[in-house]
Amino acid sequence: MNVTGHSDGTRVIDCEIVVVGAGLAGTAAATVLARAGRSVTLIDSHSVFPPEFRAEKFGDPHIALFNRLGLGDIATGATTPIDSIDIYRFGDLVARHRGREYGYAYSDVINELRAALPVSVDMVVGRVAEIDSGPGLQSVVLADGRRIVSRLIVVATGLGDTIRRKVGIERIETRKAHSLSLGFDLDRPAASYAFESLAYYGSGYDRVAYLTLFPIRETMRANLFVYREANDPWTRSVRQDPAQALATLMPGLNRICDGFGFAGRVQVRPIDLTRSQGHRRDGVVLVGDAYCTTCPAPGVGVKRVLTDVERLCNIHIPAWLATPGMPAAKIDAFYDDPVKTSTDAAAIRQSEFSRSMAIDPGPVWAARRVRNAMVRKGAALIRRAGVAIAGSIDAAPMTGKPARP
Repeated sequence: MNVTGHSDGTRVIDCEIVVVGAGLAGTAAATVLARAGRSVTLIDSHSVFPPEFRAEKFGDPHIALFNRLGLGDIATGATTPIDSIDIYRFGDLVARHRGREYGYAYSDVINELRAALPVSVDMVVGRVAEIDSGPGLQSVVLADGRRIVSRLIVVATGLGDTIRRKVGIERIETRKAHSLSLGFDLDRPAASYAFESLAYYGSGYDRVAYLTLFPIRETMRANLFVYREANDPWTRSVRQDPAQALATLMPGLNRICDGFGFAGRVQVRPIDLTRSQGHRRDGVVLVGDAYCTTCPAPGVGVKRVLTDVERLCNIHIPAWLATPGMPAAKIDAFYDDPVKTSTDAAAIRQSEFSRSMAIDPGPVWAARRVRNAMVRKGAALIRRAGVAIAGSIDAAPMTGKPARP
């Protein structure tokens, strides 16, 4: 990376790749590329990533993707490990799943990743004022006059539209107001509950995907995923009196939690499903949520973002930099990558299916909901019967004879 000064006082940074946006996708991409010996400039408007509400649990498949990028230890260092989750359907405990999950605050993970950036990454804090892209070199000018010249621009700005618009890329909403994510803290320490974590599923008729409770450090955190709009009267009622709204929606929850109180405000994040249009351009590539967005309820967003990073940084960028120029024909190989396209398609399909199962009218979806309800209620009955039998066996006198059913 070279830094030069012009006679007019302008500072010019020359590098191979400039990454705009230092969230999950951008910071991970900058790290992977720099470790591979590429000269990288990472631009973000904040020196420290600010608090931002996102879905707040990783599973082992997500950590496996972090590990493939060499970032697993860094990411898990900012999380709280979880080893069991109680599954509730129709108010009944139907399973206790054993397996590692991780509670986290999104900003904590991003700031841990930033702190571990290779020293060779030039982290630039500033606002992008201009972008000039083409089949040769790319130019990014910041609001303070600094100019970065590179072979490639990686746009990793998530939901922000400013950078895409500057290069002529449009965001298309494929489903406006697809869902809502709500986040809040409970008013007792995580250790005071009888469960480590739980998932409480909707009935299929209440516009609810599920509520999950899990620890982030000492706090019991809640994420609720519903298929409603931000200006819905129900949403307003949750903001004004969350305890009453949750008691009405999930009447068994108070019993499970031995009392259910809140600490602080309810955070609400509207989710739109979007895709990019006009993105096949010279010199610029979109990664993660900058390319398309999906619903967090099925838990597919992090997989989609990290798959983008892995394919782009380990497969495509090395091939692109091996030959001169950066025409759109090169960059198309990433957008057409079969692993990327199948991962994106699966995430979109799961986002739509989950919503349809909760709210869509018509005999097909009604039949699916009835079938699922019967299967889940049957599982609950079997589990209760098993618990009762086990209890009677445990309570039988030690005579060498089995307890009577």
